[in-house]
Order: sequence, then structure tokens, then C-alpha cells
Amino acid sequence: MADALTHRGIEVTVACRPATLLSTVDAEFGRAVAAELQSHGVKVRTSVEVHRITQNGGHLQVSGSHEFEQDCEMVLIAVGVKPIAELSAEAGLQTGVKGALVVTRKMECALPDINVAGDCAEAYHRLLNRNTYLPLGTTSHKQGRVAAENALGGNRSFAGSLGTQVVKIFNLIIARTGLRHDEAERESFHPFTTESAMNDHKAYYPGATQLHARVTGDLETGRLLGAQLMGAWGAEVSKRVDVFARALFHGMTVDQISDLDLSYTPPLGSLWDPVQMASQAWSTKVNSFITEKQNV
Repeated sequence: MADALTHRGIEVTVACRPATLLSTVDAEFGRAVAAELQSHGVKVRTSVEVHRITQNGGHLQVSGSHEFEQDCEMVLIAVGVKPIAELSAEAGLQTGVKGALVVTRKMECALPDINVAGDCAEAYHRLLNRNTYLPLGTTSHKQGRVAAENALGGNRSFAGSLGTQVVKIFNLIIARTGLRHDEAERESFHPFTTESAMNDHKAYYPGATQLHARVTGDLETGRLLGAQLMGAWGAEVSKRVDVFARALFHGMTVDQISDLDLSYTPPLGSLWDPVQMASQAWSTKVNSFITEKQNV
């Protein structure tokens, strides 16, 4: 919305409770998001908890912690997504993660002949091998197709979600799939995360821009656990994070990503795609890390 309103010539201030913007990605990328907003004239205030919105003459006044005060004509409040499942619970359906409705991978619930899909339903997480809550449009559509097919007598299962998502903020594209480092730690993996930067295509072809990648893999197994990408609009960020998503979907190791047969032409990529270069950087740093530990 900050992007859209700024393009309409409206002055925008973004205030958020976390220490960095876009908490779905790591803080390093969140700070880059703030810088992109500020470069387009958007004011950014982080670590702010809004306490009240009051009428002040013909304007609204927003005030909060750390002496935050802002006069404005319009306030947009983004509070996230929460399942509203009280009616279903009263009818006998069981609720689980964050109050979402408990479902099987066939999108069935505790009551016969009722299938559930969408933002009020839990979602099977393919990497964690259990249900969680991932309110995403792509997840809802896949669940809906499974629920509909089974309601008509089919026998289809929801393959699972990895939380793959992407957002455009002015000229910056940020994407993620799988687990962040801190999420992997909470799930008892042994994560190792690296950040690397490379050109989105061959430098000798005009228009190359830098692509940043954060890759998280498991130190014990080498399995890919998650990835985050950030780059300019036009750098194919969304399709490149999809390569990581496919690797996660099939339980691949980080090393195995280098073996993928990916397309190449100088205007669009390199002989080693940035996805593969980021994966190779992870493997190199892991090997150095392990060697250092052995020498201590």
C-alpha cells in the first residue's frame, strides 16, 4: 500500500512494531526494504507500538510508543490474518493451530461429509511434516481443489505448503520459501545460513543487477531448509525462489541444487544460475566451518 499510495502522489508514513520491516524475512532484508521505501520518500518508523488514533480537528492523529505522533488524513491498519472459526467450532469441528480448523491432508474434518479449505483451515507443512497455519492464496487454491475433488468422490491429498511467497516494493522484489534460520532452530534442525550476492545475468550483457540470496541448510544432513532472495524488478526473483521451492518440495540437499539442469542465455542468467551459485557458496562456507571446528 505504501508503494501504491506513493505512486498516487500521497505522502506515506509506515509505522511497525518489529525492529525491521517485513518480518517474514530476515532483518538484513527487512532493512533493505526500509531503505527502498525511504528512497521513494516514504517515512519509516520501526519498533513503534501504536496506542491510539484520535480526531484532531479535520485530521487524524496517530500516537504510540517512543514519542511517535503523526497527523494524517487516512490510517490503514494491517493486523494480519486470523481464522474466524467460531461458528464451525460450535457445529462440532475441532480447532487447532492458532484457532484454525483441524483437517486431514484430504481436507476432511471431524464431521462426516464436511470438507474444509482456505484461511480458516490448518495447512500441512511439507518440510515440518505436520499441520501449521499458512494463510496464503496459493495454499487456499490447492486445498480447495483437493476438497472439491474429494467431495465428488475422489481420493486426492494436499501435497503440502512451504510458505513460498513474494512481494514487490517499488523496484525491489523480496521472496522466501521454507524456514528462516530462527524458525529452523525452533524446529530442532541444525541450521547454517549464508548470504551471497551475484549478478542476475552475465555482466557483459547490459542491465545486469545484483541479486542477494540467503540460503539455510541443515549442518547434519545438508538438506535445504529455506531460502530468501532479493533483487531488482526484472531479475526473475520470483521464478528463482521457485527453484528453491521445488528443491524443498522434493527434499533435496543444498549440494544437489547445483546438478539441476537450468536454462541459460546471457541476457537472462549465467552458466551457473544465481540459485546454484548461492547454493555453492553455502556448501563452501559449510566446509570451511566444519574444517575450522575440527582444527580447534
